[in-house]
Amino acid sequence: MAFGTLTTVPVPPPRAIDRAVAGGAMLFAPLAALPLAAAAWLVLAGGHLLGWPGLASAGLAIGLVALGSRGLHLDGLADTADGLGASYHRERALEVMRRGDSGPTGVAALVLVLIVQCGALSGGGAVAGALGVIAGRCTLSMSCARGVPSARPEGLGATVAGSVRIRWAALVFVLAAGLSALAPGLPWWRGPVAVLAAYAAAGVLLWRCVRRLGGITGDVLGACVEAGTAAALLALA
Repeated sequence: MAFGTLTTVPVPPPRAIDRAVAGGAMLFAPLAALPLAAAAWLVLAGGHLLGWPGLASAGLAIGLVALGSRGLHLDGLADTADGLGASYHRERALEVMRRGDSGPTGVAALVLVLIVQCGALSGGGAVAGALGVIAGRCTLSMSCARGVPSARPEGLGATVAGSVRIRWAALVFVLAAGLSALAPGLPWWRGPVAVLAAYAAAGVLLWRCVRRLGGITGDVLGACVEAGTAAALLALA
């Protein structure tokens, strides 16, 4: 479920999707993101060897990651921004998000977040690109931790909301912060700071969406991933 939902890697579908499978998929999201991180690393490292401008390499890397995830998280970011900007009425906001088309708020959010990601990545290097991609996906376990409700009774949000035990979500954070300290070419503290920044940005957005929408949706999860990735890349720049 993790690979099939979050990437374009061809895998057989799970035999059944229940709370345990959904929670496991959110826990394994960082592992499912490894092919995307590797692709970003290859583009950035290759661009450096070929002497490409940093911004061009960053744009290609971010684009490849988006392609490898079907644009799922970017779509969620746009829909969430449109919903939050449409109305203070919960049902109205959810209806705008459900439509799926992008309004001016969603387009602006996409453009600004992509500018931040590419701008930060243009000076961060290949390792930073890979680490930023993984750090953003680590926040999914926090967004689906016990106690986080679903905004709707159906959809991806309803399937994964509250499906991850808090201790497992905390373990993902600890492992991500600890392993990131071993990232080659970076000071030992830079990786943990990037992970912390990703969780802080995703956490603020998660809190806002739960308060405004009453819980999470699949779009909210995508928005948290993109916000977390942007924050991590900024911390690594």
